[in-house]
Amino acid sequence: MSQFATEAAAPAPAATAADDVRKARIESFKPLVLDALLPTALYYLLNKGFGMGALGALAWSSVVPAGRTAWGLVRQRRVNGLAALILTANVVGLLLGLTSGDARFMLAKDSGITAAVGVAVLVSVCAGRPLMTAALQPWVTKANAGRLAAWERLSTGHRQFARLERRFSVMWGGALFAEAVLRVVGAYTLSVDTMVWAGGVIATAIFALTIFVSGALVIGPMEKMVGAELREPARTGTPAG
Repeated sequence: MSQFATEAAAPAPAATAADDVRKARIESFKPLVLDALLPTALYYLLNKGFGMGALGALAWSSVVPAGRTAWGLVRQRRVNGLAALILTANVVGLLLGLTSGDARFMLAKDSGITAAVGVAVLVSVCAGRPLMTAALQPWVTKANAGRLAAWERLSTGHRQFARLERRFSVMWGGALFAEAVLRVVGAYTLSVDTMVWAGGVIATAIFALTIFVSGALVIGPMEKMVGAELREPARTGTPAG
């Protein structure tokens, strides 16, 4: 192979890595679209477009996030603690909402799901197995094998890194619980039609703020620590020079 061909091919890994990072970050926004925006649009389509009652429209729109979570479990062929918790809460909440016959309860049960997940995330931190690590790791490692190996070393041998890992779950557990409280208040103080879209606004605002704050206080510092770990000669095996 000529030198020109070698040089021309060299940028490909960087481009591939950039594509992997972009893809991973786009994937992280899928839950917002599929679990919030799509159910809201489906509710208004069924309720306003096809004349379905508020309770029925809420029930059918709730099936979307529950079905997506179930499909994720089937596709990955392994049990993810957070996904399984969300699926269970969705199914139980949907059944309770249908048996109660109360549209406001159907709205409030979503808050119960979020609150249960938030509490579970906080408990997982106390148990030493932060649930949000599954969402945090792809952002920090950027689908790179070397960065993933550096993560594993730091996670088990660096107190500050492990503390940041726990902090991420604490922040998201608290955010989920706070969002749930606000949605319960809205479910019983606002009209059903208003709360369907207002719930999405509340969730988007809280989650956007949490993403921003956790990015600055957790993800950024962890990315720097992983980068430093990769450059450490003693860790990489590269002779110091």
